[in-house]
Amino acid sequence: MKAIIYKDKTFSIEDVPMPNSEDGEVLVRVLCAGICNTDVELLQGYMNFSGIPGHEFVGVVEEAPDPDLVGKRVVADINVGCGDCSWCNQDDPRHCPNRTVIGIANRQGAFAEYIRLPRENLHVVDGSIPTTKAVFVEPLAAALEISQQVHLQAHDRVAVLGDGKLGILIACSLRHFCPEIILIGKHSSNLQIAANQNVRTRRIASLSDLDRRIPEEIGPCDIVIEATGRPDGVHYALNLLRPEGKLVLKTTSAESGSLNLAKIVVDEIEIIGSRCGRFELALHYLKENLIDTSELVEATYPLDSFADAFALAISRGSKKVILTLSK
Repeated sequence: MKAIIYKDKTFSIEDVPMPNSEDGEVLVRVLCAGICNTDVELLQGYMNFSGIPGHEFVGVVEEAPDPDLVGKRVVADINVGCGDCSWCNQDDPRHCPNRTVIGIANRQGAFAEYIRLPRENLHVVDGSIPTTKAVFVEPLAAALEISQQVHLQAHDRVAVLGDGKLGILIACSLRHFCPEIILIGKHSSNLQIAANQNVRTRRIASLSDLDRRIPEEIGPCDIVIEATGRPDGVHYALNLLRPEGKLVLKTTSAESGSLNLAKIVVDEIEIIGSRCGRFELALHYLKENLIDTSELVEATYPLDSFADAFALAISRGSKKVILTLSK
């Protein structure tokens, strides 16, 4: 089968063996996969990753211990737990100390024609959800995870910093909890996608606008969600917070950022790391049309055009770039 291989900060398209069969695992033919900012960071050295990347995907089950599963469209939780620790026993392998992570840590990913995964990681996609929308399940689940971590109230003043793919998903999904949520970013076309879904927006010309202009315009926020993808994003997010506010961090970066610890301590800021979310909630949002992902697709490429797809995906302000691997 064909697959994308990352090694030593370069990538190649190679013919590789089909994934090995493991007891209880399911063979999935990958239909399409989205290029995520994490995939970009992996190529730049994040997690010291080598192998097949890709974790946002939709596929069709080809082989499974349960014959009723064969032929179903599926998506997959990216964290594969050990099955024995306290986290796994609570049905939450996201923090299993021995977990592998699809396309990120010690497990091959979905930028390949086939992938093999444990049955418990798979979620069947409802027939009403198009494949082009189902590919957003993983990042949408990550966006919605904030609603499971923070007690959001309708009157909260919430700002999302960063108008990339994840920032848009966060603002458009959390508006159901906080109607006055505001998305801040540089790219007019991206901000318009959120505005089309009744999200308030503010455009900045440069990051310096976050030092004074934007904080003065919108006032101090109760909650700021940092989703810039930049290691210095946290600095600007802190400028928007009131004392005793909550800072939610979404950025993962190969580079290290810095924190103004004095401000955090003096203003008694609560910092919350936010990572993966529950697929059940994301699938519900898509099935009930609580969010529209159609405008978030920048372009679609075949696997053989990965170089072009990746070049577009890393360009500032680009939306979701999708690889098609089979029909």
